[in-house]
Amino acid sequence: MLDPDRCWQAVCERDAAYDGRFVFAVHSTGIYCRPNCPARRPQRANVSFYEAAIDAEGAGFRPCKRCSPQGQSPAQQLDALVAAACELLRDEQRLPLAQLAARIGLSPSHLARAFKARTGLTPNAWAAAARRQRLDAQLPGAPSVLQAALQVGYAGTRALYEKPHSISPSQRRQRGAGEHLRYAIAPCPLGLVLLASSGKGVCALLFGDSHESLRSELQQRFAAAHLQEDGHALQSWLQAVVDQLGEPERAAHLPLDIRGTAFQQRVWQALQHIPSGETRSYAELAKQLDSHPRAVARACASNAIGLLLPCHRVLASDGSLSGYRWGVLRKQRLLEQESPSLSATKTSDPAS
Repeated sequence: MLDPDRCWQAVCERDAAYDGRFVFAVHSTGIYCRPNCPARRPQRANVSFYEAAIDAEGAGFRPCKRCSPQGQSPAQQLDALVAAACELLRDEQRLPLAQLAARIGLSPSHLARAFKARTGLTPNAWAAAARRQRLDAQLPGAPSVLQAALQVGYAGTRALYEKPHSISPSQRRQRGAGEHLRYAIAPCPLGLVLLASSGKGVCALLFGDSHESLRSELQQRFAAAHLQEDGHALQSWLQAVVDQLGEPERAAHLPLDIRGTAFQQRVWQALQHIPSGETRSYAELAKQLDSHPRAVARACASNAIGLLLPCHRVLASDGSLSGYRWGVLRKQRLLEQESPSLSATKTSDPAS
């Protein structure tokens, strides 16, 4: 059941988050549009709302030629073109921007803006990151770092050592020889919590329902590391986390070893500036970071340090919980603890 007041607000704000959830029809023109149509805003008295394009057409309205509400939106078309660009980069790796844009059918500047807004990276940086991921997958079974590098498209090994990484390629080939992570698991108000630490600080804080699932998630996230359970050494840190879960005002100030791409780290840094008891939307963070809500949502979903990098404080544009890596119910519990006024927050399909 559509809420006409909320739909009208979305039309006034040209809120792209409502694209696909309803269309609005203008009686004076006989045209129906998407909520974020760039055309001149009509008078409220002339507007009706429909759940789908077929409903508006059944009522006698015809589709707007500017926003094409019966097909893919311009944003969805750009999403598809950026996805196609990613596939080309994955296959051919070293396409210059001009050639990539010509293959996709966009100008180089348009493609560069759309690509960075949706992935958080330039096409060149995305291709480099994808090649690095393929290298990481090859290293454990390769007879040498050089052979693994050549197999994924590097000309040699020099580029592998030009930028600092927490683990060298040779260490990754030996599945993390040299990196030692300690971890501990404890009961908490959200079930169980696992805290893992490197020599720099907390590198993972995960929630779950069983010791086995938590260990499995940690192993998947840090497949190249040697993991050692050490509840005694991490007892004080774990207690600080449990205290914060029970009493959010007792914030756990722990050193963090934050690992991710440059864009992910920008998002996670922005999360740390959201005060306890407050929330932000993916769109608000995207605007702050000059990015795209989907890119922000993907960065939130990649966060390995729950609570301390508070991705649970990010909601959908309509105020619904949207999603959470460790379950929407846990997200709701965290928000209710931090601000009881948020207890009525709605849930929807996971997006983070």
